[in-house]
Amino acid sequence: MFNKIDRVGAATTVNPIKEQPTSSASIADTNKGINFFAPADGELIPISEVDDPAFAQKTMGDGFAVKPTTGEVYSPVTGEIISIFETKHAIGYQLDNGLEVLLHMGIDTVELNGEPFTLKVKIGDFVKPETKLAHIDLEKITAAGKGTDLIVVITNMEKVKTFTLETSGQVKARQEVASVEVQE
Repeated sequence: MFNKIDRVGAATTVNPIKEQPTSSASIADTNKGINFFAPADGELIPISEVDDPAFAQKTMGDGFAVKPTTGEVYSPVTGEIISIFETKHAIGYQLDNGLEVLLHMGIDTVELNGEPFTLKVKIGDFVKPETKLAHIDLEKITAAGKGTDLIVVITNMEKVKTFTLETSGQVKARQEVASVEVQE
C-alpha cells in the first residue's frame, strides 16, 4: 500500500475496511466505475500540470489537483482513511474495491511540520465527499513559499482500467470531476 510514496512521517496504523457502504453518491455500480470529487473550491488541473515532478510525471500514479481558493478541504472519494502523515499534509484512503488514493495537501508542505493544517478526521474514519477533512491556512503555506495544490492521486494504478478527468477549470468542492474504471 502506498508503496510509491515516501512513508517517512506516515502514520503506521492501517485498519481494514470494517463496513462496506450500502449506498453512496460517490460509488457507482462497479461496472460503471468510481467517481472522484473536487476536494475544494478552485481551479482543477490535470496532475501533469502540478509543479512537482514526482506528481507531474505520474511517478506515484494518475490523478488531478485543485488550486484552492478557500481553506476548506473535503474528501475526494468515499472510503476509509488508512493513513495520516504525522505532518498532517497527506491522507491515504482505501476504497471498498481495493483502490488506494492519496490526498496530498500542498507542495513541499511536509517541511511545515503540520503548522497550516487542522485535521477533522482520524485513521479508521469512513468518509464521503460531504466529509470535511481539514482546514488549511493558505496564507501560511504561501508565506512559506510553498504551493497550495491539493493533489489527488491513485497510488495503485495496476488496479485501474481507465482514468477519466471529466472537467477542468473552476470547480466547487464536492463537484464530480473524474471517474475510474477498475480492473476486473
